[in-house]
Amino acid sequence: MARSITIYTDGGSRGNPGPAAGAFVILNQDGKQICAGAKFLARATNNIAEYTGLITALEKAVSLKAESVKIFSDSELMVRQLNGEYKVKNEGLKKLFSQSFKLLKKFKNWQISHIRREKNKTADTLVNRALDMADNVEQKGEIETDDKNTKHLRLGILLSGSGRTMTNILEQIKDKQLDAQIAVIISSRSDVAGVEKARAAKLPIEIIRKKDFPDIDGFSEKIKQTLLAAKVDLVIQAGWLCLWKIPAEFENKVMNIHPALLPAFGGQGMWGHHVHEAVLRAGCKVSGCTVHFCTNEYDKGPIIVQKYCPVLEDDDPDTLAARVFQAECLAYPEAIKLFSQQKIIVKGSRIFIK
Repeated sequence: MARSITIYTDGGSRGNPGPAAGAFVILNQDGKQICAGAKFLARATNNIAEYTGLITALEKAVSLKAESVKIFSDSELMVRQLNGEYKVKNEGLKKLFSQSFKLLKKFKNWQISHIRREKNKTADTLVNRALDMADNVEQKGEIETDDKNTKHLRLGILLSGSGRTMTNILEQIKDKQLDAQIAVIISSRSDVAGVEKARAAKLPIEIIRKKDFPDIDGFSEKIKQTLLAAKVDLVIQAGWLCLWKIPAEFENKVMNIHPALLPAFGGQGMWGHHVHEAVLRAGCKVSGCTVHFCTNEYDKGPIIVQKYCPVLEDDDPDTLAARVFQAECLAYPEAIKLFSQQKIIVKGSRIFIK
């Protein structure tokens, strides 16, 4: 029986709404971890994920016959709602709020307090594990936090179009799902939406157009020098349509995402809707996306992460593209995180994850 316990909870969503998870860690009165876990939600908001983590923790505390609980969460909104400082206005949260209060009344004493995210790393780690696995997590014993071996990354983003992928990565950074910063953005065109989005976000941007150089060597050298000047750790191709010569300094440090399951539907000319049209013509039942390290050939290089999605009978290139992009929004951050955690091992043409 654990008469007095301490609970740490967290929740997060990749997409808000999107794939989500709520997690908890329970400690006994001596500060020793009793149990921990995370509940995966196929689609939910950040706030729903936060309440899910709390409810799952309280249910576990009831089963442990705890009499007193002290709760810590980095969700200031949830803490203030449960302390009566904020009224719950969102209809989707009212049921979860009520369920939480019913569980809290089962204890003789309870207290919930807000803490900063950096003080809640163990629960945050469990949220991300559940999201990466797309499944529930049950943990016994001490938890090694993912940030223990994580390197803060300086990212260089190469784009040629709308900047949707850049925006997704930026949102992941702002939501603290990625320990990174965008050190520089390079656009191969000056008149695309991605340039305006970068400027609106006050991100450093350089326009490097292939046509302004006499050959690919000059073009590639300018890109290389710009990345080196920005002290970039990892280069992210985000809708980048220009072949450039990747220098030795960036071998296995340039990632690309392709809107199909490579090696199928790759190669020169296979980009954007051309890929989705080819998938539909072939009658494929599944499609998806591939994150891989780049070489000096189109869509070659070791595969890091793949995500798949169904191809529906009434799909057209637009509907299929939208579904594939949802998979891309999960796959690219996952690959970047694996790189930052130094978990990627390259052996020849294959990648192994620690």
